Amino acid sequence: MTGGLYLEGVRPAGVVGDYLGGPLRYDRNVNYELYMGAALAEARAAADAGEAADGAVAVLDEAMVARGRSAIATTGDPTAHAVIIVVREAARRLGRTKLSGLIVFTAVEPCAMCVGALIESDVDGLVFATPDAKSGASGSIAKGHLSVVSGIMAREAAELRLTSARGH
Repeated sequence: MTGGLYLEGVRPAGVVGDYLGGPLRYDRNVNYELYMGAALAEARAAADAGEAADGAVAVLDEAMVARGRSAIATTGDPTAHAVIIVVREAARRLGRTKLSGLIVFTAVEPCAMCVGALIESDVDGLVFATPDAKSGASGSIAKGHLSVVSGIMAREAAELRLTSARGH
C-alpha cells in the first residue's frame, strides 16, 4: 500500500488505513474473506487465460452485483483492468452511473486510472488484498474520497501473483 499510515506504525492483516492519519472502521458485519475469495477466483481465471493475475467483484448490500478480471491481452484494450471491468458491469446491471453504496474488492491495489474510476462513479469503498508497489495508487488518489481496507487474504494474493509471474 503506498503512503498509508497505520496503527502504531504496523499494518497487521486486515487493519485499515485511511491515509489521513487514523484508522477507518473495520466493519465486522462484512464477510471480507468471502468477497475477496471471489476476487481471487477471478484473478486465478485471468492468470489461467494469460492475463495479469487480477480480479475484482462489486458488492452492494451484501450481494455481488458484478465480477471482472484483467483482460488487456485478450481484448487488446489497455484500459481492460479488473476494476474498470467490474465498475462498468456494476453500472450496467444497476442501471446507473453513480454507484454509491458499492464496495469493490480487488486482489491487487488499483492503479491511478482505476482509483479515478471508483471516485468518479461514487463508489463508497475499496478493499484490496496486496499492494502494488509499482503502480498502486489507492493512497495518493483515494485520500478523502474512498474508504480503503487492505491486507484481506494478502498472502493468497501475493502467492497467486508470484505463481502467475513464473508462468504457473
